[in-house]
Amino acid sequence: MATETPLPATRIADLVSYPVKGCAGVPVPSTPLTDAGLAHDRSFMVVDDDGVFRTQRRWPRLAQVQPAIRGDRIELSAPGAGSITVDVDVIGPRRAVDLFGTGYRGIDQGDPVAEWLSDVLGARSRLVRVPPEHDRATDGEAPGTSGYADSCAVHVLSRSALDLLNERLPEPLPVDRFRPNIVVDGWQPHDEDRAARIRMGEAVLGFAKLAIRCAVTTIDQRTGHRTGLEPLRTLARYRRVPGEGIAFGAKFAVLRRGTLAVGDPVVVEAWR
Repeated sequence: MATETPLPATRIADLVSYPVKGCAGVPVPSTPLTDAGLAHDRSFMVVDDDGVFRTQRRWPRLAQVQPAIRGDRIELSAPGAGSITVDVDVIGPRRAVDLFGTGYRGIDQGDPVAEWLSDVLGARSRLVRVPPEHDRATDGEAPGTSGYADSCAVHVLSRSALDLLNERLPEPLPVDRFRPNIVVDGWQPHDEDRAARIRMGEAVLGFAKLAIRCAVTTIDQRTGHRTGLEPLRTLARYRRVPGEGIAFGAKFAVLRRGTLAVGDPVVVEAWR
């Protein structure tokens, strides 16, 4: 039976949207929560000429590409490359794109931004946007939808889980290594694994699955450089899930939309 459990001083500590998949995050003090996650989250994606998405796993320089949404325009900037701003196209021709072997559609954002990205990454690249009719179904314990996210709409991480990891690491890491959307203060380490239903203001999230970590966590998000085996080596000692991989954080589907703000109370309405 669901039991509403307000934990002492449990609140939203950080909110981060990632408008372009694989690129830098945009911290926000407040944001609408849509069915597909935080506003603008993974609405855009960098692809090659064949429509296959580019990822930090192979193109770590993406971490230094900083997006900004300015009304109906998107600006991209990167160290040593200046910036480019283009009007967002939501009506242009659709093209096939590939995300982890699954086909979707995208709207190409034009040659100028494609040339800029190609120069930054040193490889022919294009920018696409989720079309308005995008209707992706995500799986997990709570099904939902998302834009071009790896899987579910919202990635939640407790601050205490990061603190516990940092106690075990040779050198502490910032939270941006894990690219969460919502960081929660006040939980015990890994409470996000056990929370089945979370309420934040009017918005409600449902647990979908654990966040299984990949080599992106080994990339310094400020320099775009690989740094070695950490934190995966340390996480493997105590966060390995048989048959799945190394888990850190959890993915949630949006059950009810609303507005989120840093400092909002976080209430667990039901535990797994």
